[in-house]
Amino acid sequence: MAPGSVVRRLFSAVAETAAPAKATRWERLKNSKAGVWFRSLLSDYKEACREVVVGAKERPVKASIYVALLGGTWACFQSKPDDSSFDKALLERSNQLGLLSAWIRSGASDSHVQNLIKLRNEGRLRHISLGLLSVVYREDYDPDTSLYEAQCSNLSFPWRELPQRVLDVGFVGHWWILDHKMKDYDINEDEFKHLPAHMQATLPPSVGEVEKNERLHKESWLPLKMEEEEVTVTNAKEDSVVVQDPSK
Repeated sequence: MAPGSVVRRLFSAVAETAAPAKATRWERLKNSKAGVWFRSLLSDYKEACREVVVGAKERPVKASIYVALLGGTWACFQSKPDDSSFDKALLERSNQLGLLSAWIRSGASDSHVQNLIKLRNEGRLRHISLGLLSVVYREDYDPDTSLYEAQCSNLSFPWRELPQRVLDVGFVGHWWILDHKMKDYDINEDEFKHLPAHMQATLPPSVGEVEKNERLHKESWLPLKMEEEEVTVTNAKEDSVVVQDPSK
């Protein structure tokens, strides 16, 4: 047998054995536990997506409600305020109160903001994220303090006391307790506490009262109209003054 034919047969035999080896390795990978699990996972996801599409076509109202809920949840999560936004809001409220005299600003608003400023300066304000909302609460010590009570984790307050320590709740971009405390911050309630009860509470004017006030305001700019008798008396007085003039 010629040497060339022997070499060709040898290479063909190697090629025939190498090709099935690659196929066998791929088949072995597909039939392994990981391959079977991955294929079943893809099949489950494919079937779930198909059921979602079919269910949305059959029940569009229910699908719209679910989409709205998911969209609202995502919007709440994205608009959740953080600790830096609380510091910014707190400083803005403090500046607003600082522009007013102590006789004008609300005592409740001022005491609440001053308490938060004091805790912030002492390093005792803490911020925690709860998914859709944020919570600001107070600690007993600054974490940078070298006191043993501040560094020992076993002496920290229990979590069941957290509701009593909450100072503000952040939701959809607002700090609700701070905004509520700042309502009517430029009205000093102590000025009216000595008045009767029916005078302490004020109600917005009715439509009739507003129209009456506008009418009276417009009439105040009109020229005065004098009656005929008043004009006659005025003219008579002017004539008498002219007659009694000594220069004549």
